[in-house]
Amino acid sequence: MMPPDFTYLDYAAVGWYLACWLGYTIVADHSPYRRHSMTAVMSGYRQRWMLVMLGRENRVVDTTIIGNLLNGAAFFASTTIFAIGGLLAALGATDSAIEILQDLPFAVTPSRAALELKMLLLVTSLVFAFFKFAWSFRLFNYCSVLIGAVPLEAVGNPEAEKIAGRAASMNSLAARHFNQGVRAYFFAIAALGWLVHPVLFMVTATWVVFVVHRRDFRSRARGFVREETGS
Repeated sequence: MMPPDFTYLDYAAVGWYLACWLGYTIVADHSPYRRHSMTAVMSGYRQRWMLVMLGRENRVVDTTIIGNLLNGAAFFASTTIFAIGGLLAALGATDSAIEILQDLPFAVTPSRAALELKMLLLVTSLVFAFFKFAWSFRLFNYCSVLIGAVPLEAVGNPEAEKIAGRAASMNSLAARHFNQGVRAYFFAIAALGWLVHPVLFMVTATWVVFVVHRRDFRSRARGFVREETGS
């Protein structure tokens, strides 16, 4: 049962939020347009990385890079756990939050049940992010195992090239899940707008779409690597 003070504008805002998130995910990750994303361009570099690895006498550089990627995924996963714990603790202080919202201009003062539901949307977004980061961590682990399975005498060895290709694909998959976890962070920030007003919620969700689209497809960083690959 939804709180009685939920309006049609609240339902529209939630629908718009989900449409922005799911719609962007479909376009960025599952449509032909995904080939132009920063993630896709970097996948080409990951393939190149594994090919270069075949010619190295030792894999110290490669294992160091994988260790850095693992640390990044582990950091975000652990940080997300703390954020979820903080939000769950804040559910016990909704009365204080309502008093703060009452002092904000243009803010819609919700009931306690409505505020708890809004905060649960934040928690759900961060839980989704945690699962993405945790799975990314596991995939980077699998990639490190595949790198370790590549024989040292790898040049001209078809089996070594096959394993290196699998390692590159595993690496790219881990990066894609990591990127989806970061995207969930952005949309969790957008959900903060609902605490103030449903219209602000829709505005922040739209703003996040523009931000993540620019970083995935129009950023200066993508321009730098695109010049190298010509993609």
